[in-house]
Amino acid sequence: MTTLEQGQTAIVTHPTWRFMLRHPAHILAQGFGSGLSPIMPGTSGTLFGWLSFHVFSTRWPEIFTTTNWAIIILLGFIVGVWACHITGRNMGVADHGSMVWDEIIAMWLVLLFITPASWQTQLWAFIIFRFFDMAKPPPIGYFDRRFKGGFGVMWDDIVAAFFCLLTFALWRAL
Repeated sequence: MTTLEQGQTAIVTHPTWRFMLRHPAHILAQGFGSGLSPIMPGTSGTLFGWLSFHVFSTRWPEIFTTTNWAIIILLGFIVGVWACHITGRNMGVADHGSMVWDEIIAMWLVLLFITPASWQTQLWAFIIFRFFDMAKPPPIGYFDRRFKGGFGVMWDDIVAAFFCLLTFALWRAL
């Protein structure tokens, strides 16, 4: 990344570990490095979300209770708006593919509502969430186009998580 004059923004096409480590917002927005994957960073971030949810919930179940997860997800959303705004501004791209904190928070939300669940059910949750996040059917695509900045980055994934959960609710009802 080059040195910028005041008011200039860099366009970062391929972020590096060096870029990520320059600011705490970058570390969070880029999913502690999971978003730096050269192949399907959103999927890598979602996998990181799934793995971290499992590890935290299994290793420290007395800390990572349902209530605490709900608080973590809410705070993670709020802080994520800030982190994604800063990172997008510093990259010169409002919603760069390497910013995966939105996928992590959304996957945690899905897992919060479906667990306890078998690994196969969790795998289906992963697949269904990724479908909604990547395909962006209405109204997800509308929110993706309508809201910009950190809130926009975070919000469309929350809507994708809602549709994933709605799919599960319909699947269980039938």
